[in-house]
Amino acid sequence: MKKIFCILLIFVGINLLAGETQTKIVLQSAQILRNIMQIPEKSIPIKLLRNAKALAIIPHVIKVGFVVGGRFGKGVLMVRQKNGYWSSPCFINLTGGSIGWQIGAQATDIILVFKTRRGVDGIVSGKFTLGANVAVAAGPVGRNASASTDAMLNAEIYSYSRSKGLFAGACIDGSAISVNDEYNELYYHKKVFPTDIFSGYNIIMPQSAKILDDMILRYTK
Repeated sequence: MKKIFCILLIFVGINLLAGETQTKIVLQSAQILRNIMQIPEKSIPIKLLRNAKALAIIPHVIKVGFVVGGRFGKGVLMVRQKNGYWSSPCFINLTGGSIGWQIGAQATDIILVFKTRRGVDGIVSGKFTLGANVAVAAGPVGRNASASTDAMLNAEIYSYSRSKGLFAGACIDGSAISVNDEYNELYYHKKVFPTDIFSGYNIIMPQSAKILDDMILRYTK
C-alpha cells in the first residue's frame, strides 16, 4: 500500500511539474500584451482589439537561419464569446521556414489579432498556414492608426512582433499554426478539445488563465 501511495505522489508531482511550462506561457502572454499596450504610440489600436474575434500570443518564437531558416514557438489562442468575454487559452504551435541569405538566431514575441473566426476554425480543423488560408498583414500601430489601406482591408489577421524590446508590425506569411493537444491536456489535467476550451464546456479556468483574461478584458471591453 505504501509503495502504491509513493507511486501516486510521484505521478501527481510529475503532472504538476509538467503544467508549470504551460502556466509560464500563459503568464508570459499576459505580460507581452501588457508591455505592448503601455506604449500608446507603438501599441495595438484599441479599436482593433475591441473588434477582434480572437487573439493569439506566442512568446519567444525562435527564428534561426543559415541560408535556409525557420521559426518555432508555442503560445495560446483565445476567442471572444458572444457575451463579449474571452475563452480560456488553447495552446498552439507556430512553425515556419524561409529561404534566402540569412544567418543567426533571434527570439521574437508575436501577437496575432483575428478580425474573423475563419482563421480560428481553420486552426481547429487542422494545420493552418498564415497567408495561404487567410490574408495576414503587419498590423497598424499607435492610437491614431487606421486600417484604411487596401492591404489592411483585405487582411483577416494583423500581426505584431517584439524583438529586442521593440514592437512593430510584422508580416509572417507562410507560418503554420496548429493546436498543441499535449499542452492542453497538461494544463487542464485532462484530455480536452479546442471546441470545449472555446465554449467553456466542462472547463475550469486556471488562475493563470484568469490573469491573462483580465489583461485582455482591460483592452477589449
